[in-house]
Amino acid sequence: MAAPKNYRGCGELALLCALLGTLWETGRGQIHYSVPEESDKGSFVGNVFKDLGLESQELAKHGVRIVSRGRTQLFALNRRNGSLVTAGRIDREELCAQSARCLVNINILVEDRGKLFGIEIEVTDINDNNPKFQVENLEVKINEIAAPGTRYPLPEAVDPDVGLNSLQSYQLSPNDHFSLDVQTGDDGTINPELVLERALDREEEATHHLVLIASDGGAPRRSSTVHIQVTVLDTNDNAPVFAQPIYRVTVPENVPPGTRLLTVRASDPDEGANGEVAYKFWKISEKQSPLFQLNENTGEISTAKSLDYEECAFYEMEIQAEDVGALLGRTKVLIFVEDVNDNRPEVIITSLFSPVLENTLPGTVIAFLNVHDRDSRKNGQVVCYISDNLPFQLEKSIDNYYRLVTWKYLDREKISVYNITVMASDLGNPPLSTETYITLSVADTNDNPPTFPRSSYSTYIPENNARGASIFSVTAHDPDSGKNAQVTYSLVEDAFQGVSLSSYVSINSDTGVLYALCSFDYEQIRDLQLLVTARDSGDPPLSSNMSLSLFILDQNDNMPEILYPAVPTDGSSGVELAPRSAEPGYLVTKVVAVDRDSGQNAWLSYRLLKASEPGLFSVGLHTGEVRTARALLDRDALRQSLVVAVQDHGQPPLSATVTLTVVLADSIPDVLADLSNIRNPANSEDSDLTLYLVVAVAAVSCVFLAFVVVLLALRLWRWHTSRLPPASGDRLVGLPASSFVGVDGVQAFLQTYSHEVSLTADSGKSHLIFPQPNYADTLISQESSRKAVRKNEPLCISDDSRFPIEDTPLVPVSCFFLIYFLLQLVLSPGICT
Repeated sequence: MAAPKNYRGCGELALLCALLGTLWETGRGQIHYSVPEESDKGSFVGNVFKDLGLESQELAKHGVRIVSRGRTQLFALNRRNGSLVTAGRIDREELCAQSARCLVNINILVEDRGKLFGIEIEVTDINDNNPKFQVENLEVKINEIAAPGTRYPLPEAVDPDVGLNSLQSYQLSPNDHFSLDVQTGDDGTINPELVLERALDREEEATHHLVLIASDGGAPRRSSTVHIQVTVLDTNDNAPVFAQPIYRVTVPENVPPGTRLLTVRASDPDEGANGEVAYKFWKISEKQSPLFQLNENTGEISTAKSLDYEECAFYEMEIQAEDVGALLGRTKVLIFVEDVNDNRPEVIITSLFSPVLENTLPGTVIAFLNVHDRDSRKNGQVVCYISDNLPFQLEKSIDNYYRLVTWKYLDREKISVYNITVMASDLGNPPLSTETYITLSVADTNDNPPTFPRSSYSTYIPENNARGASIFSVTAHDPDSGKNAQVTYSLVEDAFQGVSLSSYVSINSDTGVLYALCSFDYEQIRDLQLLVTARDSGDPPLSSNMSLSLFILDQNDNMPEILYPAVPTDGSSGVELAPRSAEPGYLVTKVVAVDRDSGQNAWLSYRLLKASEPGLFSVGLHTGEVRTARALLDRDALRQSLVVAVQDHGQPPLSATVTLTVVLADSIPDVLADLSNIRNPANSEDSDLTLYLVVAVAAVSCVFLAFVVVLLALRLWRWHTSRLPPASGDRLVGLPASSFVGVDGVQAFLQTYSHEVSLTADSGKSHLIFPQPNYADTLISQESSRKAVRKNEPLCISDDSRFPIEDTPLVPVSCFFLIYFLLQLVLSPGICT
């Protein structure tokens, strides 16, 4: 059981140490100064900044100021040196009446530290008031039979000063019948009394004039006087006597005016007029006199005005009863005012730090409040509180001060303004309460980046747009305010096809509207991927990104492009060959076209726009295949002209045409036999030219045939001589038979040539297209055989050949080119024109 006792003793010791530490801190926080009353404005009181450990130049920085409740500011802070000075004239008697010590408590608020420091200033008294009588002239009535030694109270002088500066003594002017005696009361007051020294004789002297002088002990000494007239009366044996030497009454402060408080009674044993008593106030202060009224006949005391416990809780007065014989009786009346709960608590906002940053740390002081209730005891005890659902709490500070502090972080984006209701209630019965409203604004900090409604967007723009056209508008929201919510937009630098994106698209930094800087071409750019940044103007700035997919929409801006048949560079058209034996549906050729557009704009359809022989050919709507629609007849012309149109499905549709020339023949000889039918009879000059060309071709063919015959004969002759016995000195060397071309080779060549020639025709223009010959293996001798032939015996040297006879085919190539050229002239009469 010893251990728990030890623990309990340690706990009590710790509690005692904590209490002593608190008292030590409280003592340290209280600063004492003194200043004499009636000092000039700006008089030095004390160096507050030095005592608080602050520098004078930091006055504005620290937010140091004086706070006090319900009182004119008596003191001020000197902004230059940080000292406490008087703000005006200070009257000690007005502040503290006749209290022994006059203490004024003020509080110094250091805002940046959130602390209050209490300062106690004692206002010392100076001798600035004269003792003052309530009346300047006083009449005292004394019966002539009064015995020597009888005492008569005189009015007291009042000096609001204290100490030696207050009333110290009375003096009476010299007189043979009267002297002055001063009595000191229990409360330290000095009461002058007039003492009768010698018997009076009315017949000898009916009136005596005296002067009473009241003096204080200040330096210099101050005094005042009252003139006393003593009137000697006839005989009156008995003075009025009150039933009680002291009357006491307690009355609540809320009694209405006219309420009877008490009745004083004095009796006089004399009979007749000498026994009649009149009542009047003998000793009452100037402040108390208007509050009460006294019935001079009945002695009833009642209230003349409302009483206020907070103004004065205790009243003391003397009542005098006087008969007609000027005999007096006096009694003292003590009135105690009882407090009622008639004052609501007062809440004064001493200091408010608004707005407050939303990132303020918990425990930061937001406001200082002073709570006061003018009532006393429980009626003046105040409980102060605020709602529990707020991020604030009230903490007790020094005296009747509370401080409002934060207990958790604030968020301006959730609540930007707090309407705080501070409720103060006393402990009276019934309790009274009051509400004070504090409007606290929360200042913004840049704690939120701009945000887009979505992280990615897609937009579309038709190609061939106008430069500067608006593409899209982006908007980012920043829940902050002021500069922290000012959003600017920009594009993240990137490149597309080696070109910066800023060359294609720009963005308005203020509105977020995107503009096209160029006219887009769908065939070159299908889409762009952009990254838009929204950045606020806070410090530091915050930002967020959003991706934007820009798709280019195709427009029908490209005509169909015909790939086959290809249009010759010389302006002529190709010629297609169709055998006359072709059956219906025979595939003559196929028109191949493409469209650089896409989608519906690239869907192509084919149709036969014009034909020299309607109904002979048909064109596939979607394939472009040109087929015979019926069997060919002998009466059908050799040369057929077809115009095929290719059209897309765009809006509006675009189209292209191609002209096909179809020659109806089974072989080349048929073509040559009917070449005269191909000419255009409309031009006689072209017809004559064509005739000349045909004759030239025939002549060349004859020369060619003659050359072949001579060549064969020469070969046969050499072959024949090679079989004879060789003569001496003959330099002929035997050659392989495979090195020469016989009749069979020539026939094979001609057959190949006649089968591989293809003819195409166009309106008024034609040319022959010769494929690559395939007789090289037949006519070109082997490398080993060419070495065996003597170089000085060429078989045939063409003017166009640069090679020896062994490396040259037996049929000169230049002949074929000549024939090709002539055929071109024949089939394309438009060239000559």
